[in-house]
Amino acid sequence: MEFIGYSDNKLDKLGAKITACEICNQPQIWRDTFQKIKDNKSIIKKFLDRALEHKDTRIILTGAGSSAFVGESVALYLNSVLDYKVETIESTDIVSHPEYYLKKDVPTLLISCARSGNSPESVATAKLAEQIIDNLYHLALTCNEEGELAKFCNSKNDLVLLMPEESNDKGFAMTGSFTAMVLASLLIFNLEKLDIFKEHINRVADLGDRILNDSVDILKELSMQDVDRIVYLGSGGMKGLARESALKVLELTSGQIATTYDSCLGFRHGPKSIVNDKTLLIIYLSNDSYARKYEMDFLEEISNQKGDHKILSITGYEDDVVRNNSDYYISIDSDKKEYEDDIFLLFDYILNAQMLAVYQSIKLGVKADDPSPSGNVNRVVKGVIIHEYK
Repeated sequence: MEFIGYSDNKLDKLGAKITACEICNQPQIWRDTFQKIKDNKSIIKKFLDRALEHKDTRIILTGAGSSAFVGESVALYLNSVLDYKVETIESTDIVSHPEYYLKKDVPTLLISCARSGNSPESVATAKLAEQIIDNLYHLALTCNEEGELAKFCNSKNDLVLLMPEESNDKGFAMTGSFTAMVLASLLIFNLEKLDIFKEHINRVADLGDRILNDSVDILKELSMQDVDRIVYLGSGGMKGLARESALKVLELTSGQIATTYDSCLGFRHGPKSIVNDKTLLIIYLSNDSYARKYEMDFLEEISNQKGDHKILSITGYEDDVVRNNSDYYISIDSDKKEYEDDIFLLFDYILNAQMLAVYQSIKLGVKADDPSPSGNVNRVVKGVIIHEYK
């Protein structure tokens, strides 16, 4: 059996079998996540009806690392469709400065995103919220039924939504756990649109199965280039995707490839200084025609900039102008498909980033399943001491 272009025996020898398999499991995880939400629709609706009873309720999406980027990816979309203020605040920020973020007199729905639920900040954030906020509801999106976060949520104002079992990644890096929680975050606030979203998810999953084969050769070739820094660029919710993509490369290469992320517009304002002859720029293009104009302006600019930097453009549909201004080019589909929002591009886009991160680790001789055998960086964060708050 093959995964991302390697036999399972070869991947085992390379120390990348777990991660590669988990990347490939994602299209089915998306289908299963949809079914999970559908099966629990009535429970979720009853909980949200109570949690969002007050029109001034804040919705805070929180988590640490990739779990935080779940919220960063979906918050803009949710703000556009809900009548409530949706914020994304990392648990690592809340834990150190709770008084900046948690308001005693403001009704709050805290949504905790966590793969294992065992990171020290996960439960600490929930405890702080209970201590500070008078009217608090807490929804935990987690992949681990036995995690500390899931066990902590046991009051009438708590709800635990478990992701499919296969999303509880055993590898070092979050892959299926990230995309499952992104999807769940979208679906729980669109319960009346599940029939429409089912069409989206089936299409995205079918395309994902294809990408896991079709992108192999180009991404393997790209990983062989002389690159020591990678920049991911995305606009709107794609900026959260860009941040997660940059972290995947950084994690799986054990920091041997430096990474950063930005929007196409923001990158010009100083961060562009990172570009040299060994830089790979990866641009996530929007389907939104207005946003895409700005992205295309930047693509043409960076394509014409002198130097040996390389450009990979990832687009939702075939576009000859994009192709002609890129060194490498991936089109998810032949024609433009209408989704509820660009956020639905995230799922198929991220597969390419995850695959490239594994290929880069293989090139550098780093085991993707355990890129930090010294223990300096861990699958579940260690060494954090949670101090008593007032």
